[in-house]
Amino acid sequence: MHLLVIFGIALLVFGPKKLPELGKGIGEGIRGFKAAMKTDEEKPASTTTTVADDQSVPKG
Repeated sequence: MHLLVIFGIALLVFGPKKLPELGKGIGEGIRGFKAAMKTDEEKPASTTTTVADDQSVPKG
């Protein structure tokens, strides 16, 4: 029921011609976000340092 109300308001605000373009843009944005999250998870964790690595470097 709530989705119908939201869709009706969006239809009134954006009009019937702009609504498909808006949906397409939102869908592309979601797909891009998911792809970025997936590639971020695939990166190796070798760039992180451990406490032991930091202590072995002489200071001064």
